[in-house]
Amino acid sequence: MREYSSGGRKPLFPLRRSLLGPPRPELVVQKGSPDLAAGSRAAPSAVMTTRDGTRLAYALQGPQDRGAGIALVHSLAMDRAFWQPVAGKLAVEMPVLSYDCRGHGQSDKPKGPYTVELFARDLADLLDHVGWSSAIVAGASMGGCVSLAFSAAFPSRVAALGLIDTTAWYGAEAPQQWAERAARAAKDGMSALVEFQTTRWFGDRFRAEHPSVVGQSVDAFLRNDVDAYVETCRMLGAADLRAALPGMTMPTAIVVGDEDYATPVAMAEALQRAIKGSTLTVLTGARHLTPLEVPERIASELSALARRVRGG
Repeated sequence: MREYSSGGRKPLFPLRRSLLGPPRPELVVQKGSPDLAAGSRAAPSAVMTTRDGTRLAYALQGPQDRGAGIALVHSLAMDRAFWQPVAGKLAVEMPVLSYDCRGHGQSDKPKGPYTVELFARDLADLLDHVGWSSAIVAGASMGGCVSLAFSAAFPSRVAALGLIDTTAWYGAEAPQQWAERAARAAKDGMSALVEFQTTRWFGDRFRAEHPSVVGQSVDAFLRNDVDAYVETCRMLGAADLRAALPGMTMPTAIVVGDEDYATPVAMAEALQRAIKGSTLTVLTGARHLTPLEVPERIASELSALARRVRGG
């Protein structure tokens, strides 16, 4: 593991509990719920409706009266279960909100076009619904792009920012590259992309040693609505949040696997250079979906970020 800091930021004042709104009852985890990680359980879900009528499925875990909560935004073509191996660990010490982005999981799949700004407004509506004025916001891959868009649009609502295996911009060739991936899914179905995705998501050793995690990730991928997947690919191809980065002043932790070639270390380094005071952690031997490959490490990084918010 390698850690870096761009320095230059004083600790944020501790977030007051009142920012989260009134205490909410703790949700009891249902026994026997499916999950991506052996030994952990998925949280019971609920549904809310955004300002444009899109229904989002979400789950709350952990003590709802214990300071700053964390909202977790999943990767492309996954769903909120993606975060459960991490959420189950974080829920011991803080409120945890996970949800299915529009076009994913049990949430509605309206027609496009999709934009990261639209996904950011969805998150704002969800926070309003659960009574959180502010939150630590963390996203992986696509979820990181959404988290950046949310931070740009609603900076006062972001107590801290976690950017996992992500980027602010996929590069000049991104629109064409994402369009090609979308076209293949539209023509041949999601199954045509499975081999491409699994080697991109997980390192060789992890795939050999954890076939159940790989298999459940593939199952989630194959459940996707193709039209919604196509729209989300186009969204990521068009996303460019670089101009917003210098204005982000919240505590920010950036994490990437050193084998990640979807959003490589160079992209994480560009984020760290642009976001003053941010930290960068490079995880040795990890690829693109580190919340599934090394959930204990990601939980540790996000727990440390929460302590920065609390001033501890």
